[in-house]
Amino acid sequence: MKRIRHTPEQIIRKLKTAEQLIAQGKTVADVCRAIEVTQPTYHRWKQQYGGMQAEEAKRLTQLEKENARL
Repeated sequence: MKRIRHTPEQIIRKLKTAEQLIAQGKTVADVCRAIEVTQPTYHRWKQQYGGMQAEEAKRLTQLEKENARL
């Protein structure tokens, strides 16, 4: 299976979809299947990007790349 890299915008969009599904009473396992990610990935994304807007996530990614370069 090919590994897929998601952009910060895609991650934020999938997290918002996940929040809506959880509000409807779906389980985390069902939500992960619906947004096509594993549960550990979902929890990592939620911890890292939870509550962010797309622009904030882009800025975070840029800062992480800059720090790695330095």
